[in-house]
Amino acid sequence: MHTRHIQTDRLNQQILEAGSGPLVLLVHGFPELGVSWRAQVEALADAGYHAVAPDMRGYGGTDKPAETAAYGILDLVGDMVDLVRALGETSCVVVGHDWGAPVAWHCALIRPDLFRAVFGLSVPFQPRRPKGPPTAAMTALSKRGGLGDLYISRFQASHAHLAFDSDPSTALRKMFHAYDGATPDGRQSTGFLPDGVSLTDSIADDATLPPWMSGAHFAEYVAAFSAGGFKGPVDWYRNLDANWAATAFLQDARIRVPAAFVVGERDPVRHYAGPAEAGLKDWAPDLRLQQVVPGAGHWIQQERPAEVNRLLLDFLGELLT
Repeated sequence: MHTRHIQTDRLNQQILEAGSGPLVLLVHGFPELGVSWRAQVEALADAGYHAVAPDMRGYGGTDKPAETAAYGILDLVGDMVDLVRALGETSCVVVGHDWGAPVAWHCALIRPDLFRAVFGLSVPFQPRRPKGPPTAAMTALSKRGGLGDLYISRFQASHAHLAFDSDPSTALRKMFHAYDGATPDGRQSTGFLPDGVSLTDSIADDATLPPWMSGAHFAEYVAAFSAGGFKGPVDWYRNLDANWAATAFLQDARIRVPAAFVVGERDPVRHYAGPAEAGLKDWAPDLRLQQVVPGAGHWIQQERPAEVNRLLLDFLGELLT
């Protein structure tokens, strides 16, 4: 397992990789890095695959464009297309977690010739809403339920990343704690925030690191986000409405390649992304696996590496038989 930089058409991307054989691309989410996939990179390499986990656009050792508009879904999919080509491959299986899951789903949706199968973790495919941009729907959901603002709505503000930048260590520690499966009920985040309360302020100050997160591993995140900041990662959220406008051509399109979806039973994201789980088969007709992992939270590939590795390798094995 090693780290290197690779120049694609538009970015210098840092990747973690190991192994040789069919390419498996591992796409991380917020607030993570390519090293979030270490357990999967090792397992895939041992099983005869070429595993590649990039730091995504705006993260870690990869380039960080300054413009908010540079973080749209078509840019993110394009980065993965460019990366596959730069690696000298003509096809791969794409795996995505958290924000990386929408990227992976859209890779398979837009370029099924290149991304021959998709494995999503934690966030199911969210089809484009024909009734209008998503942030308005999020606001309406919050008002109907009286739950406060969904944090994604708060992230639309141009200054939203500054609270994270002011103390990356505390912000990361709190987020990893509040979305972990080992965190007790009442201390997990629901994602909804009362008026005047930020995401980090909504999480207890005595939040501890999850049991799977070592001090050394946590230090990697703190160093990366202290150096690179949170603006690029939060800009992914600021493009939600722009993504809706840019993907009109995908309205009602289905994912036709083999697909799988795995989610933790105690993943707080299910509070606001869960309904899409029920209809996933309608949007991915070749859905071969849909698994809820008991007791697991949001950081599922790190919380339950053995189980995720088994499910992923079984899925990949079926593709080749």
